[in-house]
Amino acid sequence: MLTALIMAGGSGERFWPLSTSTKPKQLLCLFSNKTMIRETVDRILPIISVDRIFIATNILQVEEIRKELPDIPEENIIIEPTFKDTAAAIGYSTLIIEEKFKVFDKKIEVVVLASDHLIKDEENFRKIILKGAEEASKNSTIVTLGIKPDKPETGYGYIEVDNEKELVLEKIYKVRRFREKPNREIAEQYINSGKYLWNSGMFIFTTTTIFKNFEVLMPEHMNILNEIRREISSEKKGKQLSNSIKKYFDKFEKISIDFGVMEYSKNIKVIPVKIGWNDIGSFNALSEVFDSNIEENIILGTQVLEYDSTNNIVIGDDCLISLLGIKNLIVVKNEKNILICHKDRAQDIKKIVSKYNILKNEKK
Repeated sequence: MLTALIMAGGSGERFWPLSTSTKPKQLLCLFSNKTMIRETVDRILPIISVDRIFIATNILQVEEIRKELPDIPEENIIIEPTFKDTAAAIGYSTLIIEEKFKVFDKKIEVVVLASDHLIKDEENFRKIILKGAEEASKNSTIVTLGIKPDKPETGYGYIEVDNEKELVLEKIYKVRRFREKPNREIAEQYINSGKYLWNSGMFIFTTTTIFKNFEVLMPEHMNILNEIRREISSEKKGKQLSNSIKKYFDKFEKISIDFGVMEYSKNIKVIPVKIGWNDIGSFNALSEVFDSNIEENIILGTQVLEYDSTNNIVIGDDCLISLLGIKNLIVVKNEKNILICHKDRAQDIKKIVSKYNILKNEKK
């Protein structure tokens, strides 16, 4: 039985001021008249029905997500009581999935997806998901999708493949190791070697396999999950369940699934893919999706007067923005908030958000 777990608890700090605490990136309509999380759900509906799609989020965003996804059963929207990163979120959510379906099927496959990624080749994406699920079920492996790189990107982690020849798209390979985000020089070495893929952050496993990995690699996490399992077996759900398991969640180490499991597990497979993927990690990613105008500026949602200004990204909420003699800037206006930054500093937007507690102040 194939299920989907869509991770939707992020705050989207790099997309402030468009992204807010209650309406983060996954709830924005960036590329169509649909929000990114709606696009994510619709992308997998041809192979996974709504009763088998789960959303992991937090208390701040749960109401907006329910409004956006009314077709998803209420009990399938999982509320994390506190943010403890993806190892805790995936472990807890997998418990809920297993509890719901274990009486129907002993072998439950879970595909973990981000709620805010762009995938253009959706049909091929679904075909690869089914292939990965078959591998995960048959051989008790954790399968990840590796993006065939087309440039020495320094903003992504990399997957080194245990293979001496050129990688073939959609073939299954054993993972040698995961690599952290490299500098430019190392990224170029990765590309030239032909043995590295971008880490997409998409995983496929059976519930049995992921819990075995937790037992071996993160035993303290597994002990806490076993405590939580007793609470899940009750009739509690939604906010009531979230409140009841908070005392256990507080005991989790804050660590990602990558650091806790993926980097150390001995049975990880990867499928190289080319599916028009983009994680839309910062405003600069919009340059890879939208065409620029004759002045080489990208203009979204607003009217712009341009004079001697090139290579800018400008986003507004139905206002008039004038550019005079500026280059390589990001200009974003959302209601009362305005951001102006150099494109080279787009990854650092979260620093100003963090320094001034912008998202936390929004909650008050």
